[in-house]
Amino acid sequence: MYFKLSFENMKKSIKDYGIYFLTLVLGVAIFYIFNSLDSQQAMLQVSESTRKIIGLMIDLLGIVSVFVSIVLGLLIVYANNFLINRRKKEFGIYMTLGMGKRQISKIILLETIFVGIISLIVGIVIGIFTSQFMSVLVAKLFEADMTDFTFVFSKTACIKTCIYFAVMYLAVMIFNTITISRYKLINLLHANKKNETIKIKNSLISLLVFAVSCVILGSAYYKVTAGIKEIDQVGKLLPPILMGIVSTILIFWSLSGFIMQVVQTLKNTYLKGTNMFVLRQINNKINTTVLSMSVICLMLFMTITILSSSLSIRKAMQDELDEMTPVDLNLYKTANLPDSYTKKNGTVVYYTEEQKADSRTSVSQTLINNGFEMEKLKDIIEIKIYASNNFTWKEFLGDKYENAKKEFPMLRYDTVEEFVKISDYNKIAKAYGNTEYQLEDDEFIVICDFSGIENIRNSALAGGNHEIKISDKIYKSKYNECKEGFILISTSHTNTGLIIVPDSCNLEEENVERYFLSANYNAETKEEEEEINKLFTSDDSGFVQNLANKGIEIDGMTKITIIESSIGIATIVTFIAIYLGIIFLIASAAILALKELTESSDNKQRYEVLRRIGCDEKMINKALFKQIAIFFSLPLILAIIHSIFGIQFVMHLMDGLIAEETLIPSIIRSSIDTYSNIWYIFYSNIFWK
Repeated sequence: MYFKLSFENMKKSIKDYGIYFLTLVLGVAIFYIFNSLDSQQAMLQVSESTRKIIGLMIDLLGIVSVFVSIVLGLLIVYANNFLINRRKKEFGIYMTLGMGKRQISKIILLETIFVGIISLIVGIVIGIFTSQFMSVLVAKLFEADMTDFTFVFSKTACIKTCIYFAVMYLAVMIFNTITISRYKLINLLHANKKNETIKIKNSLISLLVFAVSCVILGSAYYKVTAGIKEIDQVGKLLPPILMGIVSTILIFWSLSGFIMQVVQTLKNTYLKGTNMFVLRQINNKINTTVLSMSVICLMLFMTITILSSSLSIRKAMQDELDEMTPVDLNLYKTANLPDSYTKKNGTVVYYTEEQKADSRTSVSQTLINNGFEMEKLKDIIEIKIYASNNFTWKEFLGDKYENAKKEFPMLRYDTVEEFVKISDYNKIAKAYGNTEYQLEDDEFIVICDFSGIENIRNSALAGGNHEIKISDKIYKSKYNECKEGFILISTSHTNTGLIIVPDSCNLEEENVERYFLSANYNAETKEEEEEINKLFTSDDSGFVQNLANKGIEIDGMTKITIIESSIGIATIVTFIAIYLGIIFLIASAAILALKELTESSDNKQRYEVLRRIGCDEKMINKALFKQIAIFFSLPLILAIIHSIFGIQFVMHLMDGLIAEETLIPSIIRSSIDTYSNIWYIFYSNIFWK
């Protein structure tokens, strides 16, 4: 009997379960898709380093999935609560006919199981087929070979999805049982006649709370944008976050208290058509859904900020890769090793005679001495990078040091400055396609492209009369600002400063800090390039093993490694952002839609009153559209305002890692795309209703 009754109830309430079912299906499908990457990566032909990056992404997605399951679980509980409230009168009739609360709980349990099983099956089926497209996306993002592409079913992802889903549904069943046990018959029978309590009525108090919340929110905005320099520790970020959350709740809490009075002063608007009715409906809804709308607003804010920032950062990083990797290989090693050095814990480490002898030879000589075939390289350029222990950042800044230390106390101003002779730098600049310079015998240039440090250096160079002393000779700055350039290839602009001096500068051999080599691979195909690259990056390489056995250290970067790591990091961020963004967006839209559905029966009675007083169907439909549109728009509008400042905060975090002229256009494009897509999803929901 319970089985038949549950099945018939589910058929009868199919419209009510529509949004609920769709939400579950999408949640299950997305959960499966993002957790099936472990099976999909097996067929991708990628390098070992890329495979490790994909493995890291899978591990991180597994951790994020726990958080996603909590969000989906709360969404399911929220949806069930609304559906149960919608059917209070029905449950009251059951109890009047002699059915106990335990029997009602069994009916709800069976209905929940029916919907859960069907949505789980449909979601997994959709996820299995959709995940094949995810394989193509992963391959494209990691530039992998797809020649061995086959249809893949992830048994692990399926089992994980079923387990997580079962745990979530178990929590829902327990919640439903507890909820039903608390109901009283009289409350169930008169549930549709009970008015929701309006807590805010005094417009003056509401206006005051709204003003205070705006001030708090404005202060939070200031702290994460113009006042970002004051946030030098993670703990200092918590106050503006809490201020944003509290002010969001207060804005929705106070909004309905004075919005009625404001609109009522606009007689032409308030008395036009059904605006009076729509306004009161919205006023009541805001009053009764303060917490829900606040949570939705914050989820939408996170969705917009995460998606916009991650997509733009990925695009900006990719745009910089070509510029920052003009050659295939950079190698450098420490020169002029002493007899020993002392660690921070007091331990003294002694260098061998072989290590000290090698530190006085060029990088190419080290390669030859350890069995590397130099014909595998071409376009070889070797230079010396000099340093003087008594010339640090502090010495360079001069009288600007105190100001710089106050503004940037975390920087290490005892860092030794590095010098490169102009002819050596121009060799590198020509090979990289960068600007070449000329110097008089008493001039110097500062090459720097790390924007934060560049600003500090520019403060010292401003005025055009900055001087430095090298080997008892005074040199003056040719320019009153830093010039862009770099020697080391990298993922982004990270050159904190390099002083270019004339060839006549008295820098002796004992001042050499590092030997540096730049070269391209002597290869014609991508496969040949990767084979040469392995000689420098693989632990199994005979050359690497020879260096390790002798204790000789050569640092460096290869273009292939930089591109793979950059693509990998950007892809990991993008995948997690898309994963969380989609889940938050689904949850937000579903909560709003479910709230609208639970009030449909009340709306029928109210709109019937409109018909009786002479409103035609066109006016009623227009009133319905306005009501839903405003209800959906309020949290979205505030979320967009939040995201404008949230994205600026992300830009401050990325300052110096990605060039501003590259990041800003990417941020703008991604933000516009994200805003438009979310508006489309929300308003397609309105038209669907």
